[in-house]
Amino acid sequence: MSLAARTATILLATGAMLIPASAHASWTVKGHGFGHGVGLSQYGAYGFAEQGRSYKKILGHYYQQTKLGKAGGEPIRVLLASGRGSVTFSGAGNACAERISARRKYSLTASGGGVELRSPDGDKITECGTEGKAGKGVKIGGVGRYRGDLVARNDNGSLLVINQLGVESYVMGVVANEVPSEWPTQALRSQAVVARSYGLATDRDGPFDQYADTRSQVYGGRSSETKATNAAVKATSGEVVKYRGETAITYYFSTSGGQTENSEFGFSGGNAVPYLKSVEDPFDDASPVHNWKESYSDDEMESQLTGLFSGKLQKIEVIEQGRSPRIVRARVVGSSGSQVVTGDTLRARLELLSTWARFKHR
Repeated sequence: MSLAARTATILLATGAMLIPASAHASWTVKGHGFGHGVGLSQYGAYGFAEQGRSYKKILGHYYQQTKLGKAGGEPIRVLLASGRGSVTFSGAGNACAERISARRKYSLTASGGGVELRSPDGDKITECGTEGKAGKGVKIGGVGRYRGDLVARNDNGSLLVINQLGVESYVMGVVANEVPSEWPTQALRSQAVVARSYGLATDRDGPFDQYADTRSQVYGGRSSETKATNAAVKATSGEVVKYRGETAITYYFSTSGGQTENSEFGFSGGNAVPYLKSVEDPFDDASPVHNWKESYSDDEMESQLTGLFSGKLQKIEVIEQGRSPRIVRARVVGSSGSQVVTGDTLRARLELLSTWARFKHR
């Protein structure tokens, strides 16, 4: 997932716009947008909200042929950390069926093939089996404060630290980390519905359903919540985007550059999805990376694209684009050999904000 809330931070870190990599740059890359381009543009939703559009209208624009509906769902299990030998916590009145003091710190520790509950002094209190649970509403050492339960699972000697909680509590911990809380109410409500829909539609088999980072959605728990974003979650409680009666996978991203992309073109190897079609995004220009530019020297460009051409790098030729101008396939042309690559490959190699990019060599 892309983070509209961090777009401005990224720009500050790079000097307000993408800075030329060299004073002797001979390659210029001009582009638009930030992210994969599929589904809802967060800055586009912001722009629509500024124009007075409701969150229902906003969602209907980005997810064609869908309706809003209600959904329940089992508790969501979020992986907070892995590979630890133990996790410390406080604020819980019980753990592994034992009564404990909410004022003291305890730990759940991987031991053999199971988990042990240990006292503040490190003494073993009880064996918890392969999974230890503490709740509700715990403060996890080195991580933060969370609603729901802390679950520590021994996974072949590695400790998985998991937060298990209700859907609404999970969404409150997501929205505040995906968009700025100062955004218009209707934009925040749009984000709440897409976060809820995505979280429910992408649960997985195994010990956890979601990551706490951009591999799923950025989730910060109770410590990260704000009054405005929690109000948006409560105002849309239980609402999800539905397509033919099923909760839709509501992909979203930061900035479209003016047009979103079909799912089969936005993701390498992606499939066509009826509700994930390219749409115009007329108010996305509120984003500081609606348009962007990057520059490289010949040496920098060749180094970044090494192995994709032979001889001297001459040009990058776009040979297929999606419904928007995003690159699906391009040819990296060298003086003695060329290779066809995906737009995602170019984006990753050159660390570009999106695949909506064009290359000029002087």
